[in-house]
Amino acid sequence: MLETIVQRERDFGTPASLAAETVALVIDGVECSVPAGTSVMRAAAIAGINIPKLCATDSLEAFGSCRLCLVEIEGRRGYPASCTTPVEAGMVIRTETPKLHDLRRNVMELYISDHPLDCLTCPANGDCELQDMAGVVGLRNVRYGYEGANHLNDATDSSNPYFDYDPSKCIVCSRCVRACDEVQGTFALTIDGKGFASRVAAGQNDPFLDSDCVSCGACVQACPTSTLVEKTVIMMGQPEHSVITTCAYCGVGCAFKAELKGDKVVRMVPWKDGQANRGHSCVKGRFAWGYATHKDRITKPMIRASINDPWREVSWSEAINHAASELKRIQAKYGRDSIGGLTSSRCTNEETYLVQKLVRAAFGTNNVDTCARVCHSPTGYGLKTTLGESAGTQTFDSVMFTDVVIVMGANPSAAHPVFASRLKRRLREGAKLIVIDPRSIELVDSPHIKADYHLPVRPGTNTALLTSMAHVIATEGLIDEAFVAERCELPAFEQWRAFVSQPENSPEAMAEITGVPAADLRAAARLFATHGNGSIYYGLGVTEHSQGSTTVMAIANLAMATGNLGREGVGVNPLRGQNNVQGSCDMGSFPHELPGYRHVSDDAVRGEFERDWGVTLQPEPGLRIPNMFDAAISGSFKGLYCQGEDIVQSDPNTQHVAAALSAMECVIVQDIFLNETAKYAHVFLPGSSFLEKDGTFTNAERRVSRVRKVMEPLGGLSDWEATCELSNAMGYPMHYKHPSEIMDEIARLTPTFQGVSFAKIDELGGSVQWPCNEQAPDGTPTMHVDEFVRGKGKFMITKYVPSDERSTRKFPLLLTTGRILSQYNVGAQTRRTPNVMWHKEDLLEIHPQDAEDRGILQGDWVAVQSRVGETVLRADITERVQPGVIYTTFHFPESGANVVTTDSADWATSCPEYKVTAVQARRVTQPSTWQAKWSRFSDVQHQLLNDRLREGEAPAKGPQAQPKEREGEATEQV
Repeated sequence: MLETIVQRERDFGTPASLAAETVALVIDGVECSVPAGTSVMRAAAIAGINIPKLCATDSLEAFGSCRLCLVEIEGRRGYPASCTTPVEAGMVIRTETPKLHDLRRNVMELYISDHPLDCLTCPANGDCELQDMAGVVGLRNVRYGYEGANHLNDATDSSNPYFDYDPSKCIVCSRCVRACDEVQGTFALTIDGKGFASRVAAGQNDPFLDSDCVSCGACVQACPTSTLVEKTVIMMGQPEHSVITTCAYCGVGCAFKAELKGDKVVRMVPWKDGQANRGHSCVKGRFAWGYATHKDRITKPMIRASINDPWREVSWSEAINHAASELKRIQAKYGRDSIGGLTSSRCTNEETYLVQKLVRAAFGTNNVDTCARVCHSPTGYGLKTTLGESAGTQTFDSVMFTDVVIVMGANPSAAHPVFASRLKRRLREGAKLIVIDPRSIELVDSPHIKADYHLPVRPGTNTALLTSMAHVIATEGLIDEAFVAERCELPAFEQWRAFVSQPENSPEAMAEITGVPAADLRAAARLFATHGNGSIYYGLGVTEHSQGSTTVMAIANLAMATGNLGREGVGVNPLRGQNNVQGSCDMGSFPHELPGYRHVSDDAVRGEFERDWGVTLQPEPGLRIPNMFDAAISGSFKGLYCQGEDIVQSDPNTQHVAAALSAMECVIVQDIFLNETAKYAHVFLPGSSFLEKDGTFTNAERRVSRVRKVMEPLGGLSDWEATCELSNAMGYPMHYKHPSEIMDEIARLTPTFQGVSFAKIDELGGSVQWPCNEQAPDGTPTMHVDEFVRGKGKFMITKYVPSDERSTRKFPLLLTTGRILSQYNVGAQTRRTPNVMWHKEDLLEIHPQDAEDRGILQGDWVAVQSRVGETVLRADITERVQPGVIYTTFHFPESGANVVTTDSADWATSCPEYKVTAVQARRVTQPSTWQAKWSRFSDVQHQLLNDRLREGEAPAKGPQAQPKEREGEATEQV
């Protein structure tokens, strides 16, 4: 475990200069050489000399307001601020003289004269830069009294659920304001008033909770006093030690220091050296971690004979033996392929690898799949076909070198906010932006960001739009002919050029299909092809379509045609939804692929695993998730091991999923909460949260990062240990002693992971990007630099095929789905945190015109009906959606968003078409039968659990009812 005593990370005062030229100077008699453009303050810090400071920090541009960092420079008059003074060749600088000492002490006196002297009871005691600097300058008394005007009685703003703002402690250094502007890019804070009246304000002096603040924590992190401080620190005191780990929310993969007091987490602090997040965070990773110790955690294994029976708590050995016995019984009765397993993108690479190994080696079948099936499987298929590797091409840092960005089918501000902050920073520097999305997302038009083009594509027509963009590039001579000639298969390219150049693929011909004006599309295509480095970032609005794989290939075609691959600032970049979607795919979770994306039918590849695992593996692909459901309903699939996924809530056509699970004889759910899928389970195994895990996650940039155990598993076993126990009980021995041994096996059998190990990751500063092998011992930040993984890039024909989910007279609207910032995925984690204060239910966005046509008013209940089901949500009337399109999120199970989504899916991968469902909407006066059924089921389950607990001994952290969560009441984090 990488554990340290909590101490402030080294702060060099100002950001590093990227200049190649160096400058020599002398500081306090020490000769040093630093990059040109480096500040005097940073040069001194590099030389081991710390200059006092308060307003300066190396995560923000120099400001020069605190006047503590004054220095003397030989030959220069006055006392310049070292943070805003760049070095010059031959400078001779003194940082400690009697005069400087007096100046600094006088400045500190002024700060302290209007600051409470309550250090012993202050929550920042021991972690306060003001306190430190008072000691550094030798302040021993304050000559100025407190009888004059002061701010000591200013009221504290406690409106935010995660931190307090105490203006009486504020020294107006502006670090919080600058962090909000420069790092986060929200511009929610400002300095209100002038002179002595200056104070930090959120908006127009609004409470923090009512302002534009997105609670990313950048202001709290930047504050040098206790003006902005976490409520957990106020309640628990200063942490004592820390463990560096990786966030378990989205695919950005932010590195954090989990800071603890004993075995209790006090706060999660974004790690300054985290290569994915560079010391930044969002509200979820920074603050919404309290679910890990929530009262709803299930910490005892449970079994039952029927889903209508109450749960019975048992020991781990009884639960494992019962599960294994049932799976063996089912196979004996129905055949080897009557059971299977699902891996999770919430779990580590090591845990995911073991589940697919369990299914193949212990179950003897390839019936294994993963939740990536229902989100990014088209990414794997499309990029593998065109470029040769099923992953994104760049680092997140690469966006800082781009000139024009296409964001397609993604809402980074809500789903990948740390990346969005970096993207917005680059846009403020002058990069151009093209947004392709049915909705007007935040990036389209906000106070500080405005897209150059918003192409409001009609849901289901992504392929048509990209093909018409390619038409413009091909017919107007904008193709990078040299790149294509050198790097791509020419026969395939010529076929593609001829195809996209056809008149029927022009923007004018496609306008009626896509809903995008031809002039806008032509202008956007020209901008992307001619404006320098062009990058494409896309999300589930691309993949979750019947032509998801086709659209991914169309994106790759566009990048190849314009030469935007193989260097920084360009590339094809899928924004993965969950923390380990990339890793779950890498680890061989698909039924047709072994780890490393190698087909099970390849005799040589299969032979490697057979020799290492000591078993004979099946050469034919197994069942995908939808095939498992269909087989269950038809009677041939009877047993499922589901680790870390809530398929009843997350998969499409909820009633179909529920029917399939009801038809099975043994459903084993391993999770931290009794989720919707557990209602159909016969065995429940307690899972472990990310704070209880040891292993690795792989983020959207192929970055393999360490996840370190912060606390012991509340259920007694880690997920990987439970999988091993089940495998042993099934008769296939697994005797790993530590997850590092599992990674060693992964590296031994997977060429792209050949050089990966826990020791290697630590050696490289906490992460490494695959491929990592003999050819790339330190990893691969940028893919396809000299040639594509497949050799020559392959252009693919991308003919538009309309979705079966089209508007009709009966179902005239198109429903599409997405996420919101404060909630995450199926909400199992975020619904159990104070994040419900921002978003306590899923809402239905509907255009004013569509609402008026149906007599719908803001806040009305609206019934949404498709050909497979109906649910009811409250209306949010907004012009964010275009007429004919409605939108909702899927974070709350009672909303039943997937009750109405259908079985329509991507032609190549069976990824569900969540983003296009033909529906009708009408105003109703009460929730639907779905909500009533859900509520009744939850009440029954709760009653059964209560009966069980009354009959036996209550667990220390057992299941609790969830009505308060459904009502949107906040729960305590600690």
